[in-house]
Amino acid sequence: MAAPLAPAADTMFGPRGACLFSATGPLWVADTGHHRLLGWRSLPTTDGQAADWVIGQPDFEHEGQNAKGDPTASSVAVPTGICACGDGMAVGDAWNHRVLIWHQVPTDSHVPADVVLGQADFAQNLPNRGEDEPTASTLHWPYGVFFHDGKLYVTDTGNRRVLVWNSIPTSNGQPADGVLGQDTFTTRNENDGGSPTASSMRWPHSLTLWHGNLVLADAGNNRLMIWQGIPEQNNAPCQVILGQADVQAVELNRGEYFPSDRSFSMPYGVAAAGDWLIAADTANSRLIGWHRDQLDWEALHDAPADGLSGQVTYRQKGENRSYGSALRDSFCWPYGIYVCGTMVVIADSGNNRVMVWHLEGQ
Repeated sequence: MAAPLAPAADTMFGPRGACLFSATGPLWVADTGHHRLLGWRSLPTTDGQAADWVIGQPDFEHEGQNAKGDPTASSVAVPTGICACGDGMAVGDAWNHRVLIWHQVPTDSHVPADVVLGQADFAQNLPNRGEDEPTASTLHWPYGVFFHDGKLYVTDTGNRRVLVWNSIPTSNGQPADGVLGQDTFTTRNENDGGSPTASSMRWPHSLTLWHGNLVLADAGNNRLMIWQGIPEQNNAPCQVILGQADVQAVELNRGEYFPSDRSFSMPYGVAAAGDWLIAADTANSRLIGWHRDQLDWEALHDAPADGLSGQVTYRQKGENRSYGSALRDSFCWPYGIYVCGTMVVIADSGNNRVMVWHLEGQ
């Protein structure tokens, strides 16, 4: 895993999320271990290129949760998910138990967020606002954010649910409009308090849309959940599971030591690139993908993967393949994947780096 690196404009420590806002930039990265966001004015063109901007710390040389102070509109603690949100940006500020929203994508250092979700104001940071049970307005470890067609989705990981806002929130602490993974807004049990089902979750982490269908990386159940279309009802069941033989199964790598083309070990990231659905199979230190120009739901359930990156075969799982040095095509605990046009950005957390790839043959 990642060894700490001193903060600088050209270093990262365990980055878990990244977002490229256009083919030419800007690029923003959740430099998770340094508790900051790093920004590049344009798409980096050379290895190790230094960031232009920082949010969350007074300068590039400092680190610490909330800059070793109290939370503010421009501080973070274990930032993870990051996405385009309308004309702006949303960040899952996980250990402050909140989501930060900028109405416009920041183009400078120290830009404060405009709206906070999960807390009543920017000065608060208790899980579920200090209460034992959640509400439609609270969060507990929100790791993932996803925006599509006016709706904001947040993987409220510690509450084992996904919250949905039907439009971009405009006020602090605004309650969510919908919930997946729980029967109500006031429950937070693993797998909805029972055995796993097609609607329950254990460690929801990231979301994407594939051919118009919502996909969730449910890391704790070692699976991907795919809904037919976009669910409109609370606690709606998914249509298809990838990574497990059925909805009751949850073991990593299906209970075997080595992975296969049908298994996961804590998949934290998921993204769609054209006809490809790509998952960051984090603890197996690989990416695996499914290629479909259209979805046959019966054939898709428990289908083997069509593509692999980071390992030579589906039966391998070592960090950087053989627990060696990082390569240009190896991974060590990849977390986040973000696709922008023909570019894909991968937060390769255990290698303390973000990788930018050009996609070919989507």
